Amino acid sequence: MIALLQRVRSASVTVQGEKIADIGQGLLVFLGVEKDDDEETLSRIAEKILKYRVFADSEDKMNLSVMDIAGSVLMVPQFTLAADTRKGLRPSFSSAASPEKGLAMFSQLIDIIKVKGEKMVDDLPEKWLQTGRFGADMEVELVNDGPVTFHLSI
Repeated sequence: MIALLQRVRSASVTVQGEKIADIGQGLLVFLGVEKDDDEETLSRIAEKILKYRVFADSEDKMNLSVMDIAGSVLMVPQFTLAADTRKGLRPSFSSAASPEKGLAMFSQLIDIIKVKGEKMVDDLPEKWLQTGRFGADMEVELVNDGPVTFHLSI
């Protein structure tokens, strides 16, 4: 499983002219599911997303997680992250999960993040966890904070 985390001041997803997700300060996470991913992978990536320290503390050091700041998370499925780009000029998607598995794993991850996040922080914003739409042609807008971007592989 591959997650591309971006620390954002704001982010949104629009599908066919309709804004379906919109967050303020937090993380925009693009997620690629691979063939060999399993439930253990889901748990590990959920922990990393919620606890990865990318926000500045009072000394301007990256010591705070999105949960520490009671921020928001926008999860966007992106199968192209699973592309093998090592050879040639066209990506290979042989390591990507099937669409059925990708959707199931993405949905499970959202459920895990929601439960874990709400156990960690009492005062999260009402719609702190939002998602893009699996399989849709999405327009993603963001104001990257930093910019700060991390590539996580599990």
